[in-house]
Amino acid sequence: MTHSADRTTPPTQEVAPGLRLQVAADLFATMPEMAQDIRSVARVGEACLDYARRLRLGDTPEEAVTAMAYALSPRHGVWWGHECLKAMPDLMTPQDQDMLALCAAWVAEPDEAHRYACLNAAAAASPRGPGAWLAMATGWVEGSMAPEDLPKVPPPLYIFGRALNAAILTALARVPQDKRRRMLDHYVNMAEVLAKSA
Repeated sequence: MTHSADRTTPPTQEVAPGLRLQVAADLFATMPEMAQDIRSVARVGEACLDYARRLRLGDTPEEAVTAMAYALSPRHGVWWGHECLKAMPDLMTPQDQDMLALCAAWVAEPDEAHRYACLNAAAAASPRGPGAWLAMATGWVEGSMAPEDLPKVPPPLYIFGRALNAAILTALARVPQDKRRRMLDHYVNMAEVLAKSA
């Protein structure tokens, strides 16, 4: 008898242009802080997409979300977060909706003005819900983490993925328990589709 965890798909061969790096171990080497958020070790040569698929079938499927939050390039990642949150409109607050609009504006025009609009709104948000975490991730894509009138403080490479992960898992926590796994699968499938897009 086979279980879902026993089923395997052929290893990913094609390049996924929406990813920072193609190999999961390379991602960990570039951002070792990931190991604080994901306990499952990447296999030698394992593609990021294969790694996420394996995590989704593991004991902690949320790690697949975390892996994709770190793996997606910033613009793909922000749009992924936007679409994940948009998929559950009844569970989003007015603050979340405002933040989603700011993030969508940055994706459409990823300049400093839109990035700072996200960063400033997220910094002022209380409480910091999924929308605010997504706006914070957008603000930490590049440039400076400091206010515009202060010396520049470049964001560490890993911090975007950590904030994006917080946005999506915070949103997922609002989903009723009996629907959470289905929504998680939807999120990870969406991440894979975006990863394969230019």
